Amino acid sequence: MPPLFAVRTPLKALLAATLTIASVLAPATATAQAYPNKTVTIVVPFPPGGATDIVARMAAQHLSEATKQTFVVTNVPGASGSIAHEQVVRAAPDGYTLIVGTASTVPGNAAYNTLKWDPIRDVTPIAMLAVEPMSVIVHPSVPANSVKELIALAKAKPGTLNMASFGNGSISHLAGELFKVQAGVDMTHVPYQGSAPAVTAMVGGHVQVMFHTLSVSLPPVQAGKLKMLAITDTQRKPGLPDMPTVAESGLPGYSAVTWQALFGPPNMPKEIVAFLSNEMGKMLAKPDVRERLAKFQSEASDGKPETVANAVVRDLEKWRKTIRDAGIKRE
Repeated sequence: MPPLFAVRTPLKALLAATLTIASVLAPATATAQAYPNKTVTIVVPFPPGGATDIVARMAAQHLSEATKQTFVVTNVPGASGSIAHEQVVRAAPDGYTLIVGTASTVPGNAAYNTLKWDPIRDVTPIAMLAVEPMSVIVHPSVPANSVKELIALAKAKPGTLNMASFGNGSISHLAGELFKVQAGVDMTHVPYQGSAPAVTAMVGGHVQVMFHTLSVSLPPVQAGKLKMLAITDTQRKPGLPDMPTVAESGLPGYSAVTWQALFGPPNMPKEIVAFLSNEMGKMLAKPDVRERLAKFQSEASDGKPETVANAVVRDLEKWRKTIRDAGIKRE
């Protein structure tokens, strides 16, 4: 029989190893269990009432119900979303300050404008929430009823068509610039301070063409105040089966979509990111949530952080190339 100490030594080593592992895992477990234990703020970089605001409030409601803690939404519009994002990237990375960013406020803004924050280094991707196509809309006075006719008109009268957007570097602006580059046409860009004044100008006939989110452009189109020529997704929408895509209407390969995603400050704990992503996945799987998103022409995404990260990198490269090809100087 071996000496007693020879039996105890492996047991001591095993116990020591177990305690070491436990000490490593304890902070992570404690972090996940403790969060959230106070009010969490979700920032929206736009005024209340828009698609991004609606998505953020859906997320806040779900998280409040799931955690029994308060998640509040605060709207911080201005500077193409930069004011809101600057506020969040400077916040403590503890999960108590989050933001619902978009294709406009993150990669679009960064591609066009010189920012005080980096869209990859200074944010933590948490969950992709929803994706929405854009649409090509024109004033009823424009003698074009298809993308091909719009291109022909723009080529016949270079620079005479005014193209509205809801801000320099916005997805509305960049989708239009991509169209101009691929179609080889010249339209004069007229930026507005937000969606509402841009649509008002369109309805009033002060500008003739605009690339806007489908949810916003559809109501004035249905009211006969504007004409829709195409959608900018790669496939037709089930709710609009007769509306062609830009790609099938004369510009193969054209695509421009917007999205909403949950972000946090840089260097957030992985456990909190995983918790929030998991809860967003649960929310997006609910039939009532998917139906509500579909009502304003959005499609529920997968709630995964890697989907957000990939979208930011992809769109940043795409819109930087578009800006170079269009010969636009960054601001």
